[in-house]
Amino acid sequence: MSEPKSLTEQSRDLEKRLNAIPTAILEALRPALMRSGEEVARNMRALVPEDTGNLKESITVTGPGETTPPYAANGGKRTAGPNQVLVTVGDTHARYGHMLEFGTVKMEAQPFVRPSWRLARTRIDRRLKAAITSAIKKAAKNA
Repeated sequence: MSEPKSLTEQSRDLEKRLNAIPTAILEALRPALMRSGEEVARNMRALVPEDTGNLKESITVTGPGETTPPYAANGGKRTAGPNQVLVTVGDTHARYGHMLEFGTVKMEAQPFVRPSWRLARTRIDRRLKAAITSAIKKAAKNA
């Protein structure tokens, strides 16, 4: 029995498979990806602990081909791929999202990122599958 692949290897394999998808299908998928990213961001804004509102305002959705904001993880350096939407937290006034999410030695965790994803995951899966199926059927008709 072989050892399970690392997340990096799995990600690389998935990227190869996704890069093989025709451009027309990717174009049809982008609106569903953006709706999904916005849904997760809405959930995060609803669940984030709010003191000054800075963290809530810093939640950003980065679409395919766009670059993340400067204060997100790897901010200003990470560009979303053609089939990716990135939801990030943080800006010049709010650089503590990770501390709320995971807690610190002096503070309990107050997760809002992971629960936001879990709340939306089933709908996102259905939305993306429907968009892909529709795009494949449309491409098959036009072929």
